Amino acid sequence: MKTTNTDVIIIGAGPTGLSLACQFIRYGIDFVVIEKNESITPFSKAIGVQARTLEIYDQLGLAQPAIERGTIASRVRLVEGGEVRGEMHLANFGKGLSQYPFMLMLEQSKNEELLYKFMKSHGRDVLWKTELENFTQDATGVTAQVKSVSGEIQTIKGKFLVGCDGASSPVRRELGLTFEGSTFERLFYVADARVDWELPHDALHVCLAREVFCAFFPMKGENRYRIVGTFPESKNQEQGEVLYEEIEQEIKDKAQLKLEISDVRWFSLYKVHSRRVNKFSEGKCFLAGDSAHIHSPAGAQGMNTGIQDAYNLAWKLALVIKGVAAESLLETYNEERLANAKRLLESTDRMFELAAGSHWLLSFIRTTIFPPLAGFMASLETVSKRVFPLISQIGVNYRGAALSEHAGDEPEHAEAGDRLPYFLVGGKSIFDKLNEPKFHLLVFSNREHGNWKNGFGDLVDYHVIPIDSHVSEIFGTEKEFMVFLRPDNYIAFISPEISLDHVRDYLNRIAEGV
Repeated sequence: MKTTNTDVIIIGAGPTGLSLACQFIRYGIDFVVIEKNESITPFSKAIGVQARTLEIYDQLGLAQPAIERGTIASRVRLVEGGEVRGEMHLANFGKGLSQYPFMLMLEQSKNEELLYKFMKSHGRDVLWKTELENFTQDATGVTAQVKSVSGEIQTIKGKFLVGCDGASSPVRRELGLTFEGSTFERLFYVADARVDWELPHDALHVCLAREVFCAFFPMKGENRYRIVGTFPESKNQEQGEVLYEEIEQEIKDKAQLKLEISDVRWFSLYKVHSRRVNKFSEGKCFLAGDSAHIHSPAGAQGMNTGIQDAYNLAWKLALVIKGVAAESLLETYNEERLANAKRLLESTDRMFELAAGSHWLLSFIRTTIFPPLAGFMASLETVSKRVFPLISQIGVNYRGAALSEHAGDEPEHAEAGDRLPYFLVGGKSIFDKLNEPKFHLLVFSNREHGNWKNGFGDLVDYHVIPIDSHVSEIFGTEKEFMVFLRPDNYIAFISPEISLDHVRDYLNRIAEGV
């Protein structure tokens, strides 16, 4: 029986597992990816790529290729009773908040293709058509038995294992973790098709009705759309019992628009589940993506959240494997991402209820009050500054977590635990300076400072950033200060004292135990 030794065993090659593998390539960590399917998904599945994901892709050189392959959702048109009742302009909805102030329409299959090509370009591959049989763990690591399609059994020994194996996760079941939550009784449909109608192919079109909703997401290709919608609650067929012709009739009835649907490349029915695990890890095994949390499609959060899970876990595993950090650092993965999963389920459930809830008041707001106000609301800077961070995931924070040290930073400004706010330095994004997979020390000052790179080796890089009016506004001061960033570009601490002592203390705490 063949035995392979590695650092991390990754179960599942969806967007979460592939993202984790790509991050390990950045950090120089060895891994093996196991996937029971024969290739990346041929189905479009998830479609929205948020700004925070594009920022992560940028570090892999994948943001621009993703944008070129996708469609920017530049506006949303609200349709009710067969007429456009309102319009929101979204191409620059997050202007000044991210280098990518929009949501990108790029189906999951193409995201997986980009990530897989990155892996292949670095000489790595996936063990396709290979299934996890069982695994055990002890103080030294994890031993997994996997079986190929030919029936060959292989043993893989790793220091850690990460289950990125979807909502029905065998890894989660084997670890004995719970997956509690609820199921919305409403039946959803989704289809990728050509839609011929009078409306231009430059917007997300949302058709609002009393009992249901239906949305058309523009995709690459002539008149191609992702169509997502709900059936009325009165339609209680089980999944699989509804014919495509019924879906097409439902779309035409509720949109009340003259349209023809053709060239359907994929359609599916499903019920929406809202569930999460009780914890993201057990011993040397971790969960990420759908294996840890599933929720309504409202706000296009699912695929993006799995990629964020991988991004959060990768640097922590890398530091532990390299012996730079104590293993207790890994406890912060559960602390940070479980709290995020709780918030996410609450927010997506609320968005779902507003979009598809059947209560009469929600129906009235959705169809009568919201459409004419939507465009005006979206144009307000105060609205975009609140809504864009929520939807785009740049607003996810770890302010109350163990790795966030608060030292006099003001609540109304950037805080420890926040993603570093976006701003320009010399006309370029600050994130252009932060692509290396390491900690970053940013000294904000308008005078010269010595070279502080010595003493931390390759663990920390160093930049002096001039203080301008925008920086002062973000951080609430015109005086010198420094910001220490984690490798995922979240703020570890902000200090008014320009000194390496605080950096040294922080790194020692990670090395000795958080």
